Amino acid sequence: MKSNATKTLWEPLQRRCLLLLAIAAIITPMAVAASDNSSVWNGKAAPLATPWTSQVSPTNALPEYPRPQLARPSLEHPQWMNLNGLWQYAATDGKGAPSFGKALKDKVLVPYPIESVLSGVQKHSDFMVYRRLVDVPASFTAHGQHVQLNFGAVAQDATVYVNGKEVARHTGGYTSFSADITQALQPGGPQEIVVAVHAPVDGVNVMVGKQRLKPDGIFYTAASGIWQSVWLEPVPATRLAQLDFTPASSLDAFTVTSKLQGSAANAILHVIAYADGKSVGEVSGPAGKPLHLAIAHPHLWSPQDPFLYSFKGTLTQGDQRDDVTSYAGMRSIGIKKVGGLNRIVLNGKPTFLLGTLDQGYWPDGIYTAPTDEALKFDIQKTKDLGFNAIRKHIKVEPARWYYWADRIGLMVWQDMPALPNGHNDKLSEADKAGFRTDVTAIVEQLKGETSIIGWIPFNEGWGQWSIRAAAELAMQIKKLDPSRLVNARSGANCCDTKGDPKAGDLIDIHDYQGPGLPAPDATRASMDGEHGGLTLGVPGHVWPNTPINPYGEVKDNAALNDGYVANTAVLRDKGPGIGVSGSVYTQITDVEGEHNGLYTYDRKIEKVDGAKVRAINDATIRAGGQP
Repeated sequence: MKSNATKTLWEPLQRRCLLLLAIAAIITPMAVAASDNSSVWNGKAAPLATPWTSQVSPTNALPEYPRPQLARPSLEHPQWMNLNGLWQYAATDGKGAPSFGKALKDKVLVPYPIESVLSGVQKHSDFMVYRRLVDVPASFTAHGQHVQLNFGAVAQDATVYVNGKEVARHTGGYTSFSADITQALQPGGPQEIVVAVHAPVDGVNVMVGKQRLKPDGIFYTAASGIWQSVWLEPVPATRLAQLDFTPASSLDAFTVTSKLQGSAANAILHVIAYADGKSVGEVSGPAGKPLHLAIAHPHLWSPQDPFLYSFKGTLTQGDQRDDVTSYAGMRSIGIKKVGGLNRIVLNGKPTFLLGTLDQGYWPDGIYTAPTDEALKFDIQKTKDLGFNAIRKHIKVEPARWYYWADRIGLMVWQDMPALPNGHNDKLSEADKAGFRTDVTAIVEQLKGETSIIGWIPFNEGWGQWSIRAAAELAMQIKKLDPSRLVNARSGANCCDTKGDPKAGDLIDIHDYQGPGLPAPDATRASMDGEHGGLTLGVPGHVWPNTPINPYGEVKDNAALNDGYVANTAVLRDKGPGIGVSGSVYTQITDVEGEHNGLYTYDRKIEKVDGAKVRAINDATIRAGGQP
C-alpha cells in the first residue's frame, strides 16, 4: 500500500501519462503515415525514400506504354499487355537449365533490379530465374496474329523460355529485345514464361557503367536482372521492328528508315507526317529501304521550341497490315567555323551546350526510376534550372526517358556504358569485340531520338585499351550515324589511358572545380566534359553507411549557390572568346557517396536558389551563342 505522500506524487504523474497516451493516440496515425512513406509494397523500409517510393505497388509498376517511338497501333490507344508486376523469383547457382512447371520460392517486383528495395529482393545474385504464368488474351491470336514478348532491358545475359521452349537468348544489359512466342504457346490455359539471367556485373569485362559489386566512392550499387518493362503485344507475321526519322541537312525532309521482322518480300511502307494534327507530307515505298519524306513549311526542334512531328506508319504485305505511330523533331547538329573558330551549331546557329551530368540512379529503384513521373523529374528540373543539355553518364535509359527529353527539350550527350575501369591492359580481344558490338547495338537502338545530339564512347579512359581505340570507336559510330557529333573521349586529360585521340568532333577535358577552357583546333570544337562538383550533404537526405566523396566541400546552401554562379560565370565571361562550345556540371542530383548534386539523392531538397542558377545559365547560353 502506497503512503499518502507517495499517492500525492503518483496521481499527477498518472494523469500526465494518460494525457501523453491520449496525445500519442492522436498523432500515431501521422507517425505511421510518415513511416509508410519510406516503406515499399512488402513493408521493407527504403534506405532513402523518394517522393514516389510509396506510390509503387504490384498493381501499378510502371504502367505506361514503354515504347513511344513505335506504338502499335498508336500511342494514344496501344494494344498491349503489361507484364510488369510480381513474378516468382529464385537465386540460383547457374548450373544447368532452369526447371519448368514448378513454382519458385520467392517473389520479385518487375522491372526493378534485384538489388533495389522496390524489387522486394534487395540482394545481388550472379544467377537468377524469373517465372510468371500469363493468360494471353484471345484477341492477341485472332485472325492469324502472332504474339510478341518484349523486354526493355535485362542485365546482363538473358535466356527466355515459354512453356519450356527457348524463345530468345540476349546478351547486353542496355539493349531491348523481342521474341515471337506464337509457336511456343499452348492451345489454352496459362502460359509459363521463365527468364534465366546471368549478372556478373564488374566480375567480367562487360558494359557496367558505374555499377560495382562492392560500391565505393564514385561507383555505385549494382542493378541486376530485369530492370526495364516487359510486355506482350499482338503483331502480324511481318511487322515493323524499328522506324527512324533522320532530318535532312536541308532541314525540309526526313529520311525514313525501317527494320522489319518476318519476310520483307513485297512489303510496302506508307508514312504520313503530321504537324499539330494536320498532314504535312507523306511517302510510300519498299519497306526496309530509305524513303525521302518531304515536309511542307518545316518547324524546327530546339530546346527553346521542342516541336515534334507525329507520324503514322502502315506496313502492308498482301492482305496483312501493321499500323504504328511514331514521332521526331526536325533539327541538325554539327561543327562549323564561326568567327574563325570551330563551334557546335544547332540548326546552323552557334549554340552553347550548357549541361549537367546525369547518372540516372535512384535510392529506391537503383537503375530504374520508381515511376514515370520520377523519370521525368530530373529532366524537367534540369530544364527549369536553365540548362539546355544533359550528359547521360555511362548509362542507357528506358525509351520513355528519351521521350521526355525529346518533348521537354534537352540536348543529350549519350555516353556508352563503360567497361570496368582499372585493368585496360588485361582486356582480351573478345572483351574488345564485345564492347564494339554493344556500342553498335546502342547506336542502332537510339539513333531515332531527337534529343541525342552526340555520342561519347569512352569516359576518362575507363575500359579504353589504347589511345587509338577511341579514334577507332569514333569512326565506327560516325559510320553508323553521320548525322550526330562524336566526342571520341570525354576527359582526355584524365584518368586511364590518358591522351588525346585526335579524332571525332570534340576536344574534351575534365576540370574540377574548373571550369576547363580548352580551345578548338583545326578540325574539332571544344568543351569541358565535367567540372564543378561542389559538395554539400543534407542530413536526413543522404545514402546511409556510405563515406562522402567530396570534390570540393562547401559549408552551406549559400556557399553552394555562390560557388555555382562563380564557376559558371567563367564560362560566360571567358568561354566565348576562346571558342568553348559546351560544358557539363557535376551534377543534377547526389548519388550514393557523391553529395555534389543540385538536388539531394532523394529528390526532396533543391540545394540551390533556382532563380539565381537559371539567371547565370541563361546569360552563359546567350554569351556562348553570340561569339
